[in-house]
Amino acid sequence: MSLKNRILDDIKVAMKNGDSFARDTLRLLSSAIKQVEVDSRTTLDDSAVIAILRKACKQREEASEQYQNAGRNDLFEHEQKELAIIRAYLPASLSDSALREELQNIIAELGAKDIKDLGKVMSAANTKLSAVAEGKRIAACAKEILNKG
Repeated sequence: MSLKNRILDDIKVAMKNGDSFARDTLRLLSSAIKQVEVDSRTTLDDSAVIAILRKACKQREEASEQYQNAGRNDLFEHEQKELAIIRAYLPASLSDSALREELQNIIAELGAKDIKDLGKVMSAANTKLSAVAEGKRIAACAKEILNKG
């Protein structure tokens, strides 16, 4: 079952269970997916849906950080609950050691020697690893590896 269909099915389950919070959060995700499909006039595959989910996660992380800094615990908790629902649809993230190993393989394939090659490494790494690691983590690990080399 595709990720998009899983979200739609879970909306129905949330409606049957009377879980309005999950229903509303999943409807927001479904709406974002449909908007991209309409704009691009295509049907999205799972990798495109994952990109939309990652964007939604990032938005909620930033908002929850701002709410926490402002002392708005009620809104912070709301964002955190939405974040938990969205993360349930994302693939598991790579561990630090697995990410390092993957980046070392990419660096070896590209023949990257130092920090000047970071752009090439990031381009290849984002293409290959974007579904299983955040860009910040990829960049930090790549910089660390390239600085040692």
